[in-house]
Amino acid sequence: MKKQQSIKKQKPGGKPKTMKKQNMVLISSVLLVIVFALGSYFYKTQQSTKLSFMARENASTFVREYSMTHGSDDAKVYIVEFFDPACETCRDFYPLVKEMIAANPGKLKLVTRYAPFHDGSDHVVTMLEAARKQGKYWEALEVTFNNQPYWAIHHKAQPELLWQFLPQAGLNMEQLRSDMNDPEIAKRIAQDLADAAALNVRMTPEIFVNGKPLPSFGYTQLKELVEAEIKANY
Repeated sequence: MKKQQSIKKQKPGGKPKTMKKQNMVLISSVLLVIVFALGSYFYKTQQSTKLSFMARENASTFVREYSMTHGSDDAKVYIVEFFDPACETCRDFYPLVKEMIAANPGKLKLVTRYAPFHDGSDHVVTMLEAARKQGKYWEALEVTFNNQPYWAIHHKAQPELLWQFLPQAGLNMEQLRSDMNDPEIAKRIAQDLADAAALNVRMTPEIFVNGKPLPSFGYTQLKELVEAEIKANY
């Protein structure tokens, strides 16, 4: 005799176990997404609050005494940018920020900080700081960015290829080579990297406006944050 298989009758309106399991997985996934989104929101809020506090209580983390600046000394809105001279996006943002400053005379100031994350970029930063000793920092920076495709290949800086372009900045090249040995330059680069680490800067360009990070990266986001700070301070 064949054994009879017991068959459990499904209650009216009940759902098969497989369907219930699928629903549980779906609900769990949705909850995880919500928790992740909330966590990201609170993290960004905490970061913004923390950085704003640091801007008030520890302004030197954003602006050091030696930091190069462009714009009015009376400006109430500071754009602090950690950049890498070999970074293509840094090159693209540079003229846009300058236009923003020109469009808001007396209200904005750009502060450049170094974050030479690409191989060889620290050597290029040393060149810029040496050019600064001749009063040619901004000219050297313009030449460096304008010719970036020729000396920064595949995101790797090749400083030896930059030398041929630097005379365009009106530099005394012999003096530049000598000034690059100033140990103060290495100290400045190290301090900028330490401040970048303290502010959790991991990529370039990383921009803060009056100590506030961008909600997400992009020129539109930068423009909106700058406009909000101008409105709040003027």
